Amino acid sequence: MLITVTGVDQPGVTSTLFEVLSRHQVELLNVEQVVVRGRLTLGVLVAVSPEVADGKVLADEVSEAIHGVGLDVTIERSDDAPIIAAPSTHRIVVLGRPVAATALGALAHEIAEIDANIDMIRGVSDYPVTGLELRISVPDGAAGRLQSALSRVAAQQQVDVAFQDASLSRRTKRLIVFDVDSTLIQGEVIEMLAERAGAGDAVAAITEAAMRGELDFAESLHHRVATLAGLPASVVDEVAEQIELTAGARTTVRTLRRLGFKCGVVSGGFRQVIEPLAAELQLDFVAANELEIVDGRLTGRVTGPVVDRAGKAESLREFAAAAGVPLEQTVAVGDGANDIDMLSAAGLGVAFNAKPALREVADASLSYPYLDTVLFLLGVTRAEIEAADAHDGLLRRVEIP
Repeated sequence: MLITVTGVDQPGVTSTLFEVLSRHQVELLNVEQVVVRGRLTLGVLVAVSPEVADGKVLADEVSEAIHGVGLDVTIERSDDAPIIAAPSTHRIVVLGRPVAATALGALAHEIAEIDANIDMIRGVSDYPVTGLELRISVPDGAAGRLQSALSRVAAQQQVDVAFQDASLSRRTKRLIVFDVDSTLIQGEVIEMLAERAGAGDAVAAITEAAMRGELDFAESLHHRVATLAGLPASVVDEVAEQIELTAGARTTVRTLRRLGFKCGVVSGGFRQVIEPLAAELQLDFVAANELEIVDGRLTGRVTGPVVDRAGKAESLREFAAAAGVPLEQTVAVGDGANDIDMLSAAGLGVAFNAKPALREVADASLSYPYLDTVLFLLGVTRAEIEAADAHDGLLRRVEIP
């Protein structure tokens, strides 16, 4: 028998129902419950003896008890063998400000077009964006077509849509590596330094071209750093003090550390600027270029190998080896073309407000300027984040215009 209870949620509903079921010594086969805005839907599948199933005693007692607490109930006989549903094959995370009904409708249409089924929908965030998670079962061979269709819908409806395999492996991530400039922090450090040399606009143009993948990164870095020759080393400390973290960065790192993640940064920027920030955030790994300083002044050169596109991927591998984490259990987050190899090597590559060249190869793309949206891709909900922050006395919400 399938018993379905609906109505305004309140304490004691489940207790009332199971008190009746206990008197009839039924066998419990499955229970599912959801509460949306205070409205309860509780489904209970039970096996009963033929005598009870054919009679009205159990149904009458259940109805009387549930009606007595002010809720509705339906009771249906089911002769089908009880089966615990197979796990969903894929997971879709939808993020938007807002997520319009038309967007979810368009996504649902594409899911239905390939004969996939939506097994569950739940809210994962109401701040700083609205987030929904859909768990779906996709027919064999149809995942590629669905992913392409979802990408089209995301662009048309102006929402972020991440399509992921829902196998056990998605729960095993243990190391995350962030790019720094325009990812973990706002802006580009090299441009901030160049402004002090009067070369801000020229360096910004070179940086933009390099991030689009139009210039060799190492060569462009040497050109940009050359403009800094002669600046006092003190400007490095000045710039370090002016760095602004991307919105949600502290929340992201704090939450990941609670989950036991190892966290690192890989940057085409400069170690002298990044290391104080890494220490403040308690990051485990740092890889970055090093500005050459002689007699208290920048020489316009970097020392050692340049952390370029290939170097970023190599750093990810080194961090993973040091942490004892297989690459498939790593996450990489970046924004530029020099992050392509790193995101491709990681188990999950996330493009954050990224250039088109990186979005094309990333497993997921985020377009809102809040780094904590990465957490929703990892299965963490806003409620879980805020419960942990409240426990530690850190809970706060900043008004978003």
